[in-house]
Amino acid sequence: MIPYGKQAISQSDIDAVLEVLNSDFLTQGPKVPAFEAALVNSSQASYAVAVNSATSALHIACLALGVGPSDWVWTSPITFVASANCALYCGAKVDFVDISPSSYNMCPKLLEKKLIVARENGTLPKVVIPVHLAGQSCDMQAIHALSMRFGFKIIEDASHAIGGRYLNKPVGSCIYSDITVFSFHPVKIVTTAEGGAVLTNSVLLADKMRLLRSHGITREPENMRGDSDGPWYYEQIALGFNYRMTELQAALGISQLNRLEEFVARRHYLANRYHSLLTHLPLSLPHQHPDAYSAWHLYIIQLDLSQITKTHLQVFSELRSQGIGVNLHYIPVHLQPYYQDMGFKKGDFSHAEHYYQHAISLPIFFGMTDEMQDKIVNVLSDIVE
Repeated sequence: MIPYGKQAISQSDIDAVLEVLNSDFLTQGPKVPAFEAALVNSSQASYAVAVNSATSALHIACLALGVGPSDWVWTSPITFVASANCALYCGAKVDFVDISPSSYNMCPKLLEKKLIVARENGTLPKVVIPVHLAGQSCDMQAIHALSMRFGFKIIEDASHAIGGRYLNKPVGSCIYSDITVFSFHPVKIVTTAEGGAVLTNSVLLADKMRLLRSHGITREPENMRGDSDGPWYYEQIALGFNYRMTELQAALGISQLNRLEEFVARRHYLANRYHSLLTHLPLSLPHQHPDAYSAWHLYIIQLDLSQITKTHLQVFSELRSQGIGVNLHYIPVHLQPYYQDMGFKKGDFSHAEHYYQHAISLPIFFGMTDEMQDKIVNVLSDIVE
């Protein structure tokens, strides 16, 4: 089976992890700060806080921005459920903004229309979470302009997009947002096995998120409410969590970041090859905005079912049965039973639902060979032609 995504582990990665195993620190040592410094260097943000997953990153990002029970948080319906769940963890209410039919990212025009109605109803969001689906940045300049007009904060869910660029700046620079979130799951561009990070240009937000990732505990005298009893002394000054990243994960992340440009360049080669090999088939290729340089975490096609004698399910199943590990990213969040229990229903976000009925994610990963890609294209051609 050719998987849709796969990590690329080198001997340097293995050596980096072994070095930590032979060191004095497996957690709370020097590697996590070093990984954070490497993320700052690659993203051009001012601060990075590494955590144990992108879900944890989204959670503490919402908390740092003060999201609570009386607030609304909006995100895209085409994303993993964590992009919406993070607001629910804070007791907030969730709503969605439909996607652009071309980019599959949050549509700024539809966001503006929804904001105008929300202002009249007194239900403006405290935070909007655009999702950079498949590695391509949302139109952050337009979304940021709306945030200035309507007064909301922005968390970029860039779980797919490390190594991507927008307006010639790295995704993660936080020029058009308050916080950016990265994921380092094994199928992502860079992996730490499991892990995530939050990036920001605000020292206040960075300090809040560092506090929240480790039980709300501080050992810094200037942050304590009382006098220290001695060098062992610490204080819990907030209700935080155990969201820390281990030294092993950070060491792997540092090593992987050294190859970030190589990883993304290979994905661009494979994406361009797909572009040329698939042009004759009854499907739509992923649109790329001229302002964005995608990290190509995913390669998503849309089947033209009016030109194919088989159903979406049949095409997907036949690909799987012939050893092509296709996937579908994602089931619209508002169609999940948990969210339907909140009142969301089919028909609420028509672009997202149309996308779901036609989308298939083809395999793309650093170690995929031309021969693997040729097989994928040949099998897909035989199925749909």
